[in-house]
Amino acid sequence: MRHRLFIPAATALLFALAACTQDELAGDNRLPEGEYPVIIRATGLSVEATPLAAPSTRAAVDGDWLGVTSVALKMGDAVKEYTVTASTDFKSATLSRENDPYYWTSRDPITISAWWPFNNADITQMPAVKVAEDQSKLADFQNSDFISAENRKVEFNNPTLEFTHRTARVTIELKPGTGFTSVAGATVILVSLSADNGNPTAIKTYNASGNTYEALTAPQTVAAGKPFIRVELGSGTFYFRPQNNVVLEAGNRYKYTVKVNATGLTLEGCTIGDWADGGGESGEAEDLGYSIQNDGSYTVYNADGLLAWNKAAQKDESINCTLTADIDLTGKDWTQIGTWPGYSGVFNGQGHRITGLNFSAATTELFGLLNLRGVIKNLQLIDVNLYGNNGSAAGIVDQNNGQIIACSVTGKISAYGRTCGIADLNYGSITACWFDGTLKDYESGAIVRFNYNTITSCYWGGNAERGEFRNFGGTVDATKVDGATVKWQTAVDGMNTALTAGDYQWVLGTDGLPVLQKKQ
Repeated sequence: MRHRLFIPAATALLFALAACTQDELAGDNRLPEGEYPVIIRATGLSVEATPLAAPSTRAAVDGDWLGVTSVALKMGDAVKEYTVTASTDFKSATLSRENDPYYWTSRDPITISAWWPFNNADITQMPAVKVAEDQSKLADFQNSDFISAENRKVEFNNPTLEFTHRTARVTIELKPGTGFTSVAGATVILVSLSADNGNPTAIKTYNASGNTYEALTAPQTVAAGKPFIRVELGSGTFYFRPQNNVVLEAGNRYKYTVKVNATGLTLEGCTIGDWADGGGESGEAEDLGYSIQNDGSYTVYNADGLLAWNKAAQKDESINCTLTADIDLTGKDWTQIGTWPGYSGVFNGQGHRITGLNFSAATTELFGLLNLRGVIKNLQLIDVNLYGNNGSAAGIVDQNNGQIIACSVTGKISAYGRTCGIADLNYGSITACWFDGTLKDYESGAIVRFNYNTITSCYWGGNAERGEFRNFGGTVDATKVDGATVKWQTAVDGMNTALTAGDYQWVLGTDGLPVLQKKQ
């Protein structure tokens, strides 16, 4: 909403003007010098940005002149400070200057600019918009507002000066979605913002009322696909990424209604309009496929979420990942995790399945190097199709220095060189894992190729003849399921004896192969 400032000369001065002689008017529109000071009566601030704010704490952003004690007023090349005297209801104000005010010199229109706030050190320059990084307190939210009227023509007989906000206003209404009964106590932050003119790249919002949060930003564009709204609730962190560019224009209000789900944020509606109300646009949010917990770990529930974790883990190989749903990677490009010193986090599949892992590379494992602190557990890779075009290929990891627990791989693995079902080299421990599928028959091992440490209660089916191609002083407990003397039910029972301390166990599935389920 635009704010209109009316600038009539004082009534007494208008009567005096009517009594002027022809000589005083010098035969044209000129007025005697120093007799008609510019006195500004400002009204029109009717916006309610914080409807529950107490009268003693209101400000220009709320539609009041309370808190604005003076403005910078420019005529020609001169800039002077004008005092603001608010009315008793703070809905109007008089702008005046006791010493050395501006004077009307004729009835001709004048060009005026005015702004608030201003820099006391240099009042002659309108300051760049720079808002507070933490607007969670009312005063900091209010003090982030900037208003101005730039190069406006003012008529002598009906002088009007129209002010507008120089900031954009973002309002976020939270609603509980799937997995939440309440959103009370949430922290809402705007992120991916421009740092131009020293502005913050993230703004902590003000809880205006109930589940409504607000912030003021400098005008800017937030690129499509970038995180824009971050909600911290309980032990989770959730993001909303707009599908289109968000153009935050000065004087506009952007209201988002967002549902907080255990799997992420969804956009219920978006309105864009003037400072008071918006209207005219709505849309659906992009599903990120993950949420980030307080410790930085990822909770992932679709392919995009898994790839987002993959990208983050390329920079920080200690980031934990937990799957909460089956993942289909069909048509997705996978980048192997784990360069020296290797992945040191915990990847917990929670019994879920990854399908569609189909690619060719120099080496084609899900992980490259597992650090001695790294753990991969409770994960099933289904119907993989892997080809190592310049070396070896394995299902889970190239070199294991950590722990692989309760994992399985089915499908086809081939390579220019050697192939293995679970790991190529084992310097750590592999417990209660199985493989069933086709390996290239060249120095292949159904569980590992070279074993240097411990393999416990592992099983395999398919064309491989050995559980390990070669053992270098380690311990190997790996058994082939031949369907006669050893069946998959035997494998289920054997693996579960090694999983007494875990949360998951193997059961025989409808297709005759083991599947993971959480212990009852």
